Amino acid sequence: MATDEPRVHTGQVVALRLFDLAYEIDLKRAEALWAQRTQGSSARSRLVGTPAKAVSFGVPPLALELGAVSLPVGGQTVRAAATVRLYDFGIAALALRLPVRDLAWHDFAALVNQIDQAVGPAAEAPLWDRLLGGLRDLLGEALDRPTTAPLQEDYLIAVADAFDRPVTAEMLLAQVDLVPLLSGETRPLSESARRDLLRHRFSYHPDDLVVLTWDRAFIYEPQREPDVADVLEMANAQLLEMRTYDEMLDEELPRMRNLVEAARRRIPLLASRRYGGLARRLHTLVAEVTELAERVDNALQVTEDVYLARVYAAAMDLFRVSDVSAAVDRKLAIIRETYTALHGEAAGARAELLEIAILALIALEIVLSLLRH
Repeated sequence: MATDEPRVHTGQVVALRLFDLAYEIDLKRAEALWAQRTQGSSARSRLVGTPAKAVSFGVPPLALELGAVSLPVGGQTVRAAATVRLYDFGIAALALRLPVRDLAWHDFAALVNQIDQAVGPAAEAPLWDRLLGGLRDLLGEALDRPTTAPLQEDYLIAVADAFDRPVTAEMLLAQVDLVPLLSGETRPLSESARRDLLRHRFSYHPDDLVVLTWDRAFIYEPQREPDVADVLEMANAQLLEMRTYDEMLDEELPRMRNLVEAARRRIPLLASRRYGGLARRLHTLVAEVTELAERVDNALQVTEDVYLARVYAAAMDLFRVSDVSAAVDRKLAIIRETYTALHGEAAGARAELLEIAILALIALEIVLSLLRH
């Protein structure tokens, strides 16, 4: 531990847990239900420190205050503020915010790791289930096709608002070791691992710093603007929704093959009707997933804020959102091709039946003509 490490004067640790709560959430209905049943405050989120013309929300998420909760951290119970942000494409982003005051750097890093152990992905944290269950009970009427076993994403953000003395980003990187905080490791890492861990770092002013990893981030923001943290939450929400579509299509493809094989074993008359029904079902599925995927892609567009755009693009790349999105597109392409083939087979089967019907009518006409003579 370096003797000249700055102390964290004020800051917070934010533990995020995102759930795929439903197919869609009616945010206006959710806001009305929240106001009616809790008398609590709500707000449509926007980026605080970024001009409105610099970003474009598809549909601004709905932010709700859930109150204070007790959290077991490092052998003691602490109080954290619980909030949730609801996205119209079905994601609920729960957050636990633990304020920090006057901590030595190594104690700050240790606190981050303790919170991860208490409510992170490897911990059994019933608190998340209680908060999610309360949301379902209050806002169930606003949920379209709620999920019974939702997929989840976790993210941990360590925020330093001020230190005990003025520091720049370069000074901070030289005076403190960010690796234990970002990795959660107590053992030293190799130089190559350290370089990879610190590779995604950004500064706009001399005295601010953002360092991103797959599951954690460190933010030094003296202006106390939450925009970077909000953008990281949005990127996680987009990742989770794309994962949901990917898993849904994984389940749909083998089911689709079985249904196609079953239809092909039927007699032509029934197969034609079966092909048509399958084609309509697949067309509906493709339309729904394509529409929602586009809504997710357009959930946040950063246009003029170059710094925020770089952070957002790095997060989307680091979280591999484009890879999951490409997998969804490939599976949608398979379903589209199957739909086209089924549509063609159904049309061919109907044409064949029509030809048989015409031949039967001609034969009937010939028979009737012979009988008359």
